[in-house]
Amino acid sequence: MGRSCIVEKVIIAGAGPAGLTAAYELLDRSDEYEVLVFEESGAIGGISRTVEYKGNRMDMGGHRFFSKVPEVNDWWEKMMPTQGAMPKDDIILGRTSAVKEGGPDPEKEDRVMLKRNRLSRIFFKHRFFDYPVSLKWDTLKNMGFGTTIAVGFSYLKSVIIKRKEKSLEDFYINRFGKKLYSMFFEDYTENLWGRHPSEISPEWGAQRVKGLSIKAILKDMMGKLFKKKNRIVETSLIEEFAYPKLGPGQLWELTASDIKKKGGSIVMEAKVTGVVRSEEGSITEVTYIKDGVTHHESCDYFISSMPVKDLVMGMEGVPDKYTEIAKGLPYRDYMTVGVLVYKLNLKNNTKIKTVGNIVPDDWVYVHDRSVKMGRFQIYNNWSPYMVKDLENTIWMGLEYFCNEGDNMWAMSDEEFAHMAIREMVTIGLIDREQDVKDFHVERVKKAYPAYFDTYEHMDELRDYLNTIPNLFCVGRNGQHRYNNLDHSMCTSFETVKNILQHVETKDNIWNVNTEKEYHEKA
Repeated sequence: MGRSCIVEKVIIAGAGPAGLTAAYELLDRSDEYEVLVFEESGAIGGISRTVEYKGNRMDMGGHRFFSKVPEVNDWWEKMMPTQGAMPKDDIILGRTSAVKEGGPDPEKEDRVMLKRNRLSRIFFKHRFFDYPVSLKWDTLKNMGFGTTIAVGFSYLKSVIIKRKEKSLEDFYINRFGKKLYSMFFEDYTENLWGRHPSEISPEWGAQRVKGLSIKAILKDMMGKLFKKKNRIVETSLIEEFAYPKLGPGQLWELTASDIKKKGGSIVMEAKVTGVVRSEEGSITEVTYIKDGVTHHESCDYFISSMPVKDLVMGMEGVPDKYTEIAKGLPYRDYMTVGVLVYKLNLKNNTKIKTVGNIVPDDWVYVHDRSVKMGRFQIYNNWSPYMVKDLENTIWMGLEYFCNEGDNMWAMSDEEFAHMAIREMVTIGLIDREQDVKDFHVERVKKAYPAYFDTYEHMDELRDYLNTIPNLFCVGRNGQHRYNNLDHSMCTSFETVKNILQHVETKDNIWNVNTEKEYHEKA
């Protein structure tokens, strides 16, 4: 259907999940808007992009597709239909997985969403522990009798005596007891954020862990034991998720292609640097840099998924109070090195069959503080199509948390990769550095909005931004909130509804991932 007329122009900053969802929805639901997307980098997908290196693919961060929001699930199904036949690894192993009648065959088509088994564990003192930590026999055996008793009494104390939750440390101790907190949460959290949990707002736990507790874990275990129907499962406890055949970036590359087919424009390597506002306060113009040249583009609406710090710092006339809040908002960056090996020392002691009998984990949290590694992914298990030679190689991603400009970030790719490979030897993943056949390094800026420093005043900054009538802040960085993929998409769904219906309030957009329908259930 062709456009009858162009009434208003919408500019969107960022070609990640939030920005592209907003662009697609506007173009799909109305022909009265001109949509223009600016993306600072040369890649589609933001932190959900997929990087290809010599036929192997890297998922930046590990993105499982699971949502309790029907609108999100329907959108994913529309964009990438669920598999209608077995993928490559299931065929090799002679196993079965869920299929949808009439769905595409992943061996013949690329635009297909796979159904994957989820397994993630903690690697601690050269042993695997369930994530989230469960109290089954293997866990108790790995911890030892004395530690198990200490964990039990510590947890009972946390049930009887609740701490006032002033920090993330209080949040974790209330749910797991001090002993488990010190074993599995304290050091890892400090490695992730560069701050001790006592310095971090408990709101981060509310966003990410939500209803998860030992009580929730036990309830889930009993539900599985007695095969309870229609049981409510915490997101952290799900056993199956959807995943694009060629990685999460594939979904966003397809979305970007569809946006262009619908008449939208996406300008790559175009960095939004500022906005111009009218006397009434509305945004009338967006400034961006492309090929070293500053450009100006008028607009009627501005949807921002760029870091809220950068947004505010690019505005003129912002009161000092709000500028200082924005300036102080912290972020955590990360670096990933993809490594190609022929084998790992890790033994598959599970009942899960895998190609080459590798460990079946999608991702593993490293809680060994003799190394700086935070997590590693095994891309073979995310999708068999992520690995060029599935039956003979293992393609992994070693993840490190850092700050842009620090010593780790300043390393050359070679220096960083060799440091990471040495750490693989230290924790026993491989025997020697020479076991790595190839590697590739990626850096991701502002991957994690952090909940400390001026974050405690974020509500004040949000209220100020809401006074700008045609500005809509969406996504993880746009709201400085640790949103999952589906939450970021929901902020854009709500934004588009508001634009189409000429709704002035922004409460519904900011309430995503705070209202109970977006939360896990205890």
